[in-house]
Amino acid sequence: MSPHLRIARPVRDLARAVDQYQRGLGLEQLAHFVDHAGFDGVMLGLRGADFHVEFTVCRTHPVTPRPTPEDLWVFYLPDPQAWAERCQAMRSAGFKAVESFNPYWSEQGCTLEDGDGYRVVIQ
Repeated sequence: MSPHLRIARPVRDLARAVDQYQRGLGLEQLAHFVDHAGFDGVMLGLRGADFHVEFTVCRTHPVTPRPTPEDLWVFYLPDPQAWAERCQAMRSAGFKAVESFNPYWSEQGCTLEDGDGYRVVIQ
């Protein structure tokens, strides 16, 4: 098996996070679990890609997300039309366009924030 990256994040509302990222980034549900040692979670990604994201909620000790303006996922889309369509899909999915903390990301990108305050840059 080749290296594979999983990024895990706590969220307040699992269904909302899954919906936002599926609609906004076009990710699909790869797996899920219910009450695994008190945690529920969903893994999203693109089949065949070397990464996926995991969103979790803890049933017994909820973890409050604490993102900073520099906690970023950056997705590079070199085609201008694909970039514009993805930015619109993100807004339609409930992401809020925000000013980037680091101005570099605003030069050719769009920074968007999810319902928990995590940021995604479409570059």
